[in-house]
Amino acid sequence: MPRRRIGFWYRFAAVICKPPLVVLLKRDWRGMENIPAEGGFITAVNHNSHIDPLAYAHFQYNTGRVPRFLAKSGLFSKGFVGAAMRGTGQIPVYRESTDALSAFRAAIDAVERGECVAFYPEGTLTRDPDGWPMTGKTGAARVALQTKCPVIPVAQWGANELLPPYAKKPRLFPRKTSRVLAGPPVDLSRFYDREMTPELLKEATETIMAAVTRLLEEIRGEKAPETPYDPRTERMEQRRRTHAQRNGRNGRQDPTRGERAAVREVREEGLGT
Repeated sequence: MPRRRIGFWYRFAAVICKPPLVVLLKRDWRGMENIPAEGGFITAVNHNSHIDPLAYAHFQYNTGRVPRFLAKSGLFSKGFVGAAMRGTGQIPVYRESTDALSAFRAAIDAVERGECVAFYPEGTLTRDPDGWPMTGKTGAARVALQTKCPVIPVAQWGANELLPPYAKKPRLFPRKTSRVLAGPPVDLSRFYDREMTPELLKEATETIMAAVTRLLEEIRGEKAPETPYDPRTERMEQRRRTHAQRNGRNGRQDPTRGERAAVREVREEGLGT
């Protein structure tokens, strides 16, 4: 299947974004040969800075296969940014609405048309204290198993040193290096043609995230934690500690309604997309 034309808007965005990226970040890019030359595919990328979508898009733009990102729907209605998002073919995600699944249908359609869809499986900036990938959500695995397309794991490091997670001001000096490493396709064949249960999607997602983490270990030259950071478990633990402190002050021993709600939240979200 032929590759998607880059088009006016992507070229226009590149004209605007590439010069400052070249000035601000040195580049250490590897693995471009693993980006498929033809046909639809998915990339699964770790997320550690608000500007790493630009750094990663710069890398992939130079391969000739431009990515389509899943992005918050609100970005599509904001003036020039919204026009650029629509013009470059990004995919809006409508969270907590009846249109929430439309992003996955659009991602499947894009892959089947021979395009690249870029997923941040973590769903948000990593909250791991040392910047390692967190547990992933199942959206990328769901699209991959339905389309049987290649899943290319991508690790990146360096944009987070320019703009750390949740920081408001960049650290311009010394000049940082954007390190991007794309690996070979993740082998998901053992999951094909099986019922797409939550357990199956969870296992496939863990396989994808493990591949991304191994690439980041190679970039950083160190080992990741044995167990990925899980924000849902952390939220439950924080709530448990908070309620335990309240119960201690009040001399209560029984679980509170808040504690029971926290347990339900983790159970419900644990396999979320």
